[in-house]
Amino acid sequence: MNMSIEELKKQEEEFFKMRDEIIGEVDKRGITMRILGAIAFRTKCPEYKYLEYDLGRVLTDIDFMAHYKDMKKIEDLFKDLGYEQDLALKNIMKSMGAKRMIFYHKNGIHSDVFLDELKFCHILNLKNRLEIDYPTISLSDLLLEKLQIVEINEKDIIDCIILFREHDIGDSDKETINMEYIAKLFAGDWGWWRTGTANLEKMKHFAEKYDKLTDDDKKIIVERIDKLMEAIEKQPKSMGWKMRARVGDSKKWYRDVEEVVR
Repeated sequence: MNMSIEELKKQEEEFFKMRDEIIGEVDKRGITMRILGAIAFRTKCPEYKYLEYDLGRVLTDIDFMAHYKDMKKIEDLFKDLGYEQDLALKNIMKSMGAKRMIFYHKNGIHSDVFLDELKFCHILNLKNRLEIDYPTISLSDLLLEKLQIVEINEKDIIDCIILFREHDIGDSDKETINMEYIAKLFAGDWGWWRTGTANLEKMKHFAEKYDKLTDDDKKIIVERIDKLMEAIEKQPKSMGWKMRARVGDSKKWYRDVEEVVR
């Protein structure tokens, strides 16, 4: 579906209205739920999200992360807002031990709700990190959401390019990408390190050649990626990391991800 920039902006407005309606109801009910995915990147990168328009990115869903303990409250919330839950998926997820729900709105837009963790090529545990930021998951976790993708594509790379351009690298989660948190995660898990650092290199090379960026944009993005890479390199690695590193690529270091058929 090809849309003009004005149509893409109008579509985004509609998604933002739905985002605000859901988050508003979440707050009223005292549920801890945060946005992730495409809407989260646009929420956190208002100055540079225009790159998404240039790419022609069409929005399809509004994704969230919440606590597993609040699953029943979340089901009730979406039901009250007029969404219909995918019950077949719920049973499949339950049998697989996965923590995920999908809700469909009558306008065709759906919402994925992940509970406690993102379990794809690697596992990103967010059980104790949802209160860090609002209304999205933290900037660091937004980045990790993409860094864990083994077969990363252009749209995921551009999401991260926008994030790096809009936000600095630092030692905290306060409107910065927390390099210490990411470095420690990678230092304890060679597989995470292997996938994540490879993707950071791809993002760096992509930024250097991306003609939608100014020279100043490219310089800032590359400097920030380099700063994060340096922190990752300097972080002392665990014994488990060192032992797994000896095996290297000869053994698979990531999980295969099966797309859920909607």
